[in-house]
Amino acid sequence: MRTYLITYDLASPARHSLSSAIMQLGDAWARPLENTWYVQTSERPGVLEQRLKDHLDSEDGLLIQQVESNAVMLNTALRWFKKRRQDAAGPATNVVAFPVPALPEAKAA
Repeated sequence: MRTYLITYDLASPARHSLSSAIMQLGDAWARPLENTWYVQTSERPGVLEQRLKDHLDSEDGLLIQQVESNAVMLNTALRWFKKRRQDAAGPATNVVAFPVPALPEAKAA
């Protein structure tokens, strides 16, 4: 599994399709800054570029770089999320980053 740093500069920042596309690239992702992402995937950088380029205009900038897992951060932190998966019972649900405690069972009256 490789970790990639993906960052971009959009001429029209109102578009949100790029963020959604980045979240679907690999097995996990983190977004420490507004336009900066980490993605864990087995794919090569060229494949990632091909999957993202349709979400960019000719004036937009994109950087994809394989990185080590260590980073220096100030006023931010990494919170990794797993890629959304389709559940057999229904549509994709929101990402759950941490284990959710089980609800207490209701007592019979």
